[in-house]
Amino acid sequence: MTEGVRTSSHLDPLGALRRTHACGAIDPGAIGREVVVAGWVHSRRDHGGLIFVDLRDRDGLVQIVFRPELAAEAHARAGDLRSEFVVIARGVVERRSPETVNPKLPTGEVEVAVHELRVLNTATPPPFAIEEDAGAEETVRLRHRLHDLRRPPAQRALRVRHALYQSARATLAEHGFLEIETPILAKATPEGARDFLVPSRLQPGEFYALPQSPQIMKQLLMIAGFDRYFQIARCFRDEDLRADRQLEFTQIDFEMSFVGVEEVLAVLEDLTVRAWRDTVGVDLPRPFPRLSYGEAMARYGSDKPDVRVLLELVDLTDVFRATEFRAFGAAVAKGGVVKCLPIHDGDALTRGEIDRLESFVKKELGAKGLAWVRVQADGTWQSPIAKFLSDAERAAIAARSGARPGSVLFFAADDFAKPNAILGRLRTDLGRQLGRVDDRAWAPLFVVEFPVFERGEDGKLTFMHMPFVAPVEEDLALFDTHPEAMRGTHYDVVMNGLELGSGSLRNHRSDVQRKIFEILGYAKAEMEERFGFMLNALDAGAPPHGGFAFGLDRMAMLLAGAESLRDVIAFPKTQRGQDPLMGAPSTVDAQQLDELRLRIAPAPKERTP
Repeated sequence: MTEGVRTSSHLDPLGALRRTHACGAIDPGAIGREVVVAGWVHSRRDHGGLIFVDLRDRDGLVQIVFRPELAAEAHARAGDLRSEFVVIARGVVERRSPETVNPKLPTGEVEVAVHELRVLNTATPPPFAIEEDAGAEETVRLRHRLHDLRRPPAQRALRVRHALYQSARATLAEHGFLEIETPILAKATPEGARDFLVPSRLQPGEFYALPQSPQIMKQLLMIAGFDRYFQIARCFRDEDLRADRQLEFTQIDFEMSFVGVEEVLAVLEDLTVRAWRDTVGVDLPRPFPRLSYGEAMARYGSDKPDVRVLLELVDLTDVFRATEFRAFGAAVAKGGVVKCLPIHDGDALTRGEIDRLESFVKKELGAKGLAWVRVQADGTWQSPIAKFLSDAERAAIAARSGARPGSVLFFAADDFAKPNAILGRLRTDLGRQLGRVDDRAWAPLFVVEFPVFERGEDGKLTFMHMPFVAPVEEDLALFDTHPEAMRGTHYDVVMNGLELGSGSLRNHRSDVQRKIFEILGYAKAEMEERFGFMLNALDAGAPPHGGFAFGLDRMAMLLAGAESLRDVIAFPKTQRGQDPLMGAPSTVDAQQLDELRLRIAPAPKERTP
């Protein structure tokens, strides 16, 4: 042997043992066979000579048993085992006695009689049970994320996520897409959220932006002639967090050339159907139904409606154009809307419940109030607002809403967004509470024809989704006369009231793109500074193109039945944007700041009241 070179036995922690089976794969077909299993000690029970250990790996649990008369050395070592010790064991698979069979486990009919045990590592006691329900708060679980990831829910969720990756890749490859990576260090562009900025050491005083999406890059790839691109892309947005939002997230991102809306929707439907089939074994009904944005807002008060809820809104704006009821008339006069949510056979809604709903919409949704009417058994209207309504208005409301004895009607009047948000939320909450939901497990939906522009809080036009959405061709004439009426080629995929992703056809003509920038308020110099490279690219010969971005985290959350994105991300951030396991974000030393020519400004002093 060459001097200084040790044999492999000195370097091998497993010794002569090599795993032959996953713990969860031991079944009656292996009875009588010698196997080697490895994993973590899930539990240990000493029955006065016999020692039973539940051994766990990612595939499940198997019971291993230590008998002193069979293997005295292994039995002695088993006496020292504790939770989460890492071990490897060799033994023979045996059938359990009938009274000890565990029907809750796939491996519950068998056990492994151990002949040889090797302890690969000891472990500190886990901070909570490695069980289906850990009985620990999320903050504790995230601080001890390594233990949390050993729990069955986390293991299942990340398996679903893995299957989703593979399904998307296979589907898009079959459709002729090329997988191409785009830069993480990029130029800041307006996409609706704050950018994460990265200072450049080589170009002092200048910054990269982490991409909010690969939007511009994938358009450039279409202009460069790649025809069909996809990427499972990491994206970054510095925004406030919630259950379905993270600072960094993953998109199934794709773009295709020489297409219209129909070709893109065909790919979206195929990818979604395949994803559900490959991950949870469900065949979604095809074709997906479609709603225009206008119809979705009119009927459901949301552009991502859960159409399984069997309640719909009614628009009463025209009924109150000449009303003497000031609360509704003032909203209409300002260009707002009056909407109604009828609940028929609403006997379960007591006055106390109605008062609770009013308190909820005021506190949580910013409503000024919640007007309501109850139609009594004799047909009279019980309501604080009934005395303000004329007979003609009552008749119109009843005709539109289908009001009858037992109905409860809720009303909201304000600008376009607020009544839809208030009644749209009540629609889903009350629909589920009252059982007004059909029995479909999954309800896929396309929402199409969104507006290109919307009014911001300052009254100025801004883009509804992003500034690169192509308008519907026949609406181009509205640029100079009525731009807020322009329809876009935008489309969303919605599932069970959750937006899975968004996309559109893009502006492939620079004159259309420049006009949109002008309406958004960009001066010519600023337009060239921020988007000159993109406008020049369009002038280089851009084909008609369009694409889409699925929120992979949201899809995984829905498929795994999880309550939060954090449940389907291996190492998520908290709602304060922190990683409790790694301790991020953290300070950096002065030398790094000097190299980047950065200084940390002192925190502003709080004023004494």
